Amino acid sequence: MSTSHIAFLGLGIMGVGMARRLIGAGFPLTVYNRNRDKAAAFAGSGATVAGSPREAAGNADVVISMVADDAASHAVWLGKQGALAGVRRGAIIVECSTVTPGWIHELAAAATVAGCECVDAPVTGSKSAAAAGELNFLVGGSAEALARIRLVLAPMSRSIVHLGGTGSGTLVKLVNNFVCGVQVVAMGEAMAWLERAGVEQAKALAVLTEGAPGSPLVRLIAGRMTAGDFEPNFRLRLMTKDLGYALREARETGLHLATAKTAYGVFQHAIVAGHGDRDMSAVVEPLRAAGR
Repeated sequence: MSTSHIAFLGLGIMGVGMARRLIGAGFPLTVYNRNRDKAAAFAGSGATVAGSPREAAGNADVVISMVADDAASHAVWLGKQGALAGVRRGAIIVECSTVTPGWIHELAAAATVAGCECVDAPVTGSKSAAAAGELNFLVGGSAEALARIRLVLAPMSRSIVHLGGTGSGTLVKLVNNFVCGVQVVAMGEAMAWLERAGVEQAKALAVLTEGAPGSPLVRLIAGRMTAGDFEPNFRLRLMTKDLGYALREARETGLHLATAKTAYGVFQHAIVAGHGDRDMSAVVEPLRAAGR
């Protein structure tokens, strides 16, 4: 597959870095983005710019999507101008977006009708990891399909984990983001509390980030909250979406995620306060402002 022609759909914060990694690895690449200006920048890098997902997929052995949510994924794959309307029989389609398992199963069924195979391969890692080729791919689908696309994923990845059948990668990604979202809110509340208490912040944060609570995410988010650097690496509104998906999926198994529900409410409040398109660490700002 090292000479495979790749179609890449979606050039947002993550997609830009991923597509550039594929160009750097020498893959023939066609890109599509709803905002054509973002795609135009790739023309000078040797990629072909398509006017629709259908056009992008027409020549591709592997079609990759990295978009915001179920609705955006539905739009790029289905319909008269969707990728599945133009995809070649025998191609592999790869959904890297954070979506719901239900949509993945629907997409896989549509792919079968189109004569191709679907792999769900959402990623962990944010903008810098995408640019550096350090993403972790969480893969659902057949082992045979993964074997066919492994060389395609390799330039974008630090690890590739096969979690099982269709939808399993997507499910684990939602669990991952649920845990991350809860940690971000907890760190935001801790930061606001420390600031109000007036203790020496650097020493207090060292206790948290270097001690038992100090996951890599907590350390990263604490730094952004301290610096007030909310340039988006992972948009706050997308974490809110992921928590909503997680709550819905867990309910279908009879499980009610109490911590996810609380974190979801805090993130929703931050969106109302105008922080939806900032980095998810900006969830601290309404917490800081409360009661002032």
